Amino acid sequence: MHPYYGYPYHAFYDWCHPAHRGNYLRPGYVHAPYPYAPYAAEQEASLSSFRSETRDQGPNPYVLDIEKETERNNFFRVAIWTGNHLQVTLMSIPVGQDIGLEIHPNVDQFLRIEEGEGLVQMGPGPDRLDYQRKVEDGSAILIPAGTWHNLTNIGNEPLKLYSIYSPPQHPHGAVHRTKAEAMAAEGAMS
Repeated sequence: MHPYYGYPYHAFYDWCHPAHRGNYLRPGYVHAPYPYAPYAAEQEASLSSFRSETRDQGPNPYVLDIEKETERNNFFRVAIWTGNHLQVTLMSIPVGQDIGLEIHPNVDQFLRIEEGEGLVQMGPGPDRLDYQRKVEDGSAILIPAGTWHNLTNIGNEPLKLYSIYSPPQHPHGAVHRTKAEAMAAEGAMS
């Protein structure tokens, strides 16, 4: 895998590919990985904002300032600790967006809001979300296994929260920069 961009990579490919062949002899040539060059700067900036201490530390013992790390996180979802029976993720929901209507048949879930305002909806079916509450900084949301639920950002700033799943719901080390990435990853798992 490429050390920065996460796709299959071999250094010899750069040298022999027509887009790069001979360029290494030119003074000042800066290589951008083919064919992902248009996105290289954006990807590198995004990854550099994701500190190594925030990467999944499970199942090792770990202590962190969860409020500070939650507020720093700008990715849709980041698994920061995955054990055998528990998982902690950080989330950032953009203004006007939501987590997405979902159900975890065998997973209890705890959400804690650290910044922003939201609307949580829960119920026995996707068309019966009878339990609705506004939530804000300091709110805790407990979602029993088998309950349909959604959380929508109704404020004017990103909704920052952390989530605890028992048992773990996402792969160890999961990093989803956007909701679209998260949905694609979940679709690939099913």
